[in-house]
Amino acid sequence: MIAVYLLAMLAVGSWGLRIRGLDDFHLAGRGLKLILLTGTFCATIVGASSTLGMAGLGFSKGLPGAWWMLSGTVGLILLAAFFAEKIRATGCYTLPELVGSFYGERARMAASVLIAVSWVGVIAVQIVASGKVLGAVFGGNETIFMIACTAVFVIYTVHGGQSSVVRTDLVQFLIIIIGMIVLFYKAFEKAGPGLLLSQSFPTSAEMGTWDVLSMLLVVGSAYLVGPDMYSRLFSAYSPKDAKIAAAISAIILIPLAFLITSLGVFSTSLYPAASPEQAIPSLLTGLLSPGLEGLVAAALLAAFMSSADTSLMTATSILTLDIYRKARPDAGSSNIMIVSRIAVSIIGACALILAVSLPSIIKTLLIAYTVFTSGLLLPVVAGFYKERLGLTSSGALSALVGGGLTAIFLGQSYPLLGMAVSAAFLFGVSWLERQCAEQKYPVSKSR
Repeated sequence: MIAVYLLAMLAVGSWGLRIRGLDDFHLAGRGLKLILLTGTFCATIVGASSTLGMAGLGFSKGLPGAWWMLSGTVGLILLAAFFAEKIRATGCYTLPELVGSFYGERARMAASVLIAVSWVGVIAVQIVASGKVLGAVFGGNETIFMIACTAVFVIYTVHGGQSSVVRTDLVQFLIIIIGMIVLFYKAFEKAGPGLLLSQSFPTSAEMGTWDVLSMLLVVGSAYLVGPDMYSRLFSAYSPKDAKIAAAISAIILIPLAFLITSLGVFSTSLYPAASPEQAIPSLLTGLLSPGLEGLVAAALLAAFMSSADTSLMTATSILTLDIYRKARPDAGSSNIMIVSRIAVSIIGACALILAVSLPSIIKTLLIAYTVFTSGLLLPVVAGFYKERLGLTSSGALSALVGGGLTAIFLGQSYPLLGMAVSAAFLFGVSWLERQCAEQKYPVSKSR
């Protein structure tokens, strides 16, 4: 069943697809209407952290572990309510291009580097998760399974870019839903309802108020200004479709957050000796018949690959459109298309190499999200109100660099410090630059 699933994804992503230009490859021709757009939003969000990672949080921290995905839905609702239509209306290709439209080319380049580095880690997390699941099902070397899954999503992404990613995402999300419901039903049947009824929410002894608030800020911000979320908005058929799809996706994900976290809670009772991130694999191998085991394993692979391919295209678009095309302004569309396909392969290979040496899924993704949001959250959100707030290009650049570097060196110990530093630089440097400009070019007062 797993082999059939992998071959089916290759077929769906590649069969009969014609790529006519950069818009098709990077933004699916900007033609995604509501159903496809909602499907690709949901499939992108439900990845390794939202399955193995969130079930692991349920295993170790109880039902409040659902705040991982719930934090994302909060960010997604804010994105839909205040920014989605504005973002689509800009006609940009990437988030760094949007940053550049606010603050200039230096800020665009800084944003490009920050996202590209962070998002290789995001792709690697999906790859390592696929190795964990297939290793649990079949035994043997997890690295071999990582290579196989990486090859599948890299091949169809090289072939069709964003168009292939979107075509596979809707199918993958339907498989994810079916697989998670099957596993929940079997675990609920075995463990009984009492275990869930005894859980506390929104906090627990293992996950207090401060932990929840930190998760809301860090993970929620990653959805509010996430380059993968913005790539979906840029691909929408219209600003209205972008707004509605983001809102519907947030609503769909709320019950799914509790369902997946409950799997970790069940695993605590049924397999207490397991490690947190083996919560779902333990249920998979311990409760299901071989046929259902293959179905649920395919659903998990769908979750990982649908997030990995979107993140791969996000990093590819930034590398080619924001970095390569700026370095080679005379490059034609055909040349950029070739470079884009090469970039997909290189980024996929780098993510695979990183995946082999990764620590835990949630820890790794939190590091990537912390670095990314520390540098980008405030400059992006405030950019829509740049004139009203009196922000300058130098202020934004210092916020991007200062917030990102603070998160790299101190983010694991102080996850919110980078955002505070970014805010101080954004508003402080902008204020100083305005003061210097006023002293240099004083405005004459009329008598």
